[in-house]
Amino acid sequence: MLTVNDVALNFGKRVLFDDVNLKFTKGNCYGVIGANGAGKSTFLKILSGEIESTRGTVDITPGERMAVLSQNHFAFDEFPVLDTVIMGHKRLYDIMKEKNAIYDNPDATEDDSMRAAELEGEFAEMNGWMAESDAAELLSNMGVGEHLHNKLVKDLDGSDRVKVLLAQALFGSPDILLMDEPTNDLDAETTDWLCDFLADYQNIVIVVSHDRHFLDMVCTNVVDVDFAKIRMFTGNYTFWYETSQLMSRQMADKNKKVEQKRQEMMDFIARFSANASKSKQATSRKKALEKLNLEELQVSSRRYPYIAFKPEREPGDVILNIEKLSKRSNTGEYLFKDLFLRFNRGEKIAVLSRNALAVTALFEILSGEDKDFEGEFQFGQTISAQYLPNDNSAYFSGDQDMNLIDWLRQYSKEKDESFIRGFLGRMLFGGEEVFKRSGVLSGGEKVRCMMSKIMLSNPNFLILDEPTNHLDLESITALNTGMQDFSGNIIFSSHDYQILDSVANRIIEITPNGLIDQSMTYSEYLHSDKVKAARKAMYEVLV
Repeated sequence: MLTVNDVALNFGKRVLFDDVNLKFTKGNCYGVIGANGAGKSTFLKILSGEIESTRGTVDITPGERMAVLSQNHFAFDEFPVLDTVIMGHKRLYDIMKEKNAIYDNPDATEDDSMRAAELEGEFAEMNGWMAESDAAELLSNMGVGEHLHNKLVKDLDGSDRVKVLLAQALFGSPDILLMDEPTNDLDAETTDWLCDFLADYQNIVIVVSHDRHFLDMVCTNVVDVDFAKIRMFTGNYTFWYETSQLMSRQMADKNKKVEQKRQEMMDFIARFSANASKSKQATSRKKALEKLNLEELQVSSRRYPYIAFKPEREPGDVILNIEKLSKRSNTGEYLFKDLFLRFNRGEKIAVLSRNALAVTALFEILSGEDKDFEGEFQFGQTISAQYLPNDNSAYFSGDQDMNLIDWLRQYSKEKDESFIRGFLGRMLFGGEEVFKRSGVLSGGEKVRCMMSKIMLSNPNFLILDEPTNHLDLESITALNTGMQDFSGNIIFSSHDYQILDSVANRIIEITPNGLIDQSMTYSEYLHSDKVKAARKAMYEVLV
């Protein structure tokens, strides 16, 4: 058990959160949510002991072990992969190293031998003889091949490096597992595996994530950082979100009687309980929902940007034709070769690839930013396209003292300041924030500015390269709705499962041996036996 007692954290006069009293129990997964800057990651650091709170205590049941997902991807560069995973159980790893050092010492004394015997006993109690095989199994389940297990971590690519750190955190089934954005840079298969692993996990999991699908799949409780408080609610993220939206609507309608509000909420909970019947944790979740105290629910202070793409004109029959399109990398290797594609009206295409450079290269060509390619492509005469790049730094590298009003005015037909301020306000730049200098914007603020730029041009074709990068949950939710409601065509890439599954009606995957092209949803694509066979054939050059 992990107990938080009267915890507070102040930075000078600013109170990040206060009077935090929470109890985390075994068999539950807690999703920590909150707006950017609310203190989610800071709260995890207090739980782990990395930073001290201003007041209060964090107590762990004696003898229980805590593991934390490392955020430093380079901390273990000089260690072998298997050793790095076993380091997740520090005591076990220390014992293993100490006893091996004694055995390797030709001058070991009798006292050393006695010490080695003691260590062997403790090592056996920890099931240490299975450590390497357990670590290897974890890695293999995540897609890290056996040929990589004895390499140094620095010799792995970025994706495998992330998987090794994740395996390190999971190794040895820690009693308390803390993870900050564990799905970042994970492929769909590994994310699915992690969801299944955590759904069956019998100990305490506390996780910060912007991935709504992941939170829905694994969380039994939501820990909401809001109003400088941290409060716990039963249910997954979707339940919390829909409940908070319902509460907001009820608060706005002040004429409703209290009993009517209560009945509406009870009906909502009953429907959710019924829908939870397919979950692995359905029984405990349903019982908890039945005991839910309605008085605990509170309207959220979250603000959602207004993201709506409204085409100036309807597209004609010809959208986009691509013929024999090829692109080489800086080293001369093909990122893709002889690409043939025809876009149909209403298609929203998700582009997948194990090589993110290939996706970005395709988008840069279609947007007109890259002229160095082979083959050709042609948009229809009625098509007006707008591009959201993964790296938007070029749009903010000019006059960095330019305020947001002047920055956005560059891309608007309507130059009136009140119009620009109103538009920025809907994108959560209110009051004096419109005078922020473009050179000091955060990553999320830059993406919201880029979204504003795109919306002002009223395109009927969107090219979006990882549009959720740097966005908080509220902005991701608003973007998801905007993409779903858009009546034009979209070609996009994303690591957000919910956006992929709810927006795309056609999936294209760029592989080393060609293209996989299927008109289906993302979840259908992931679980299609036909697609699995095609992917295996296309990637066998890499195996």
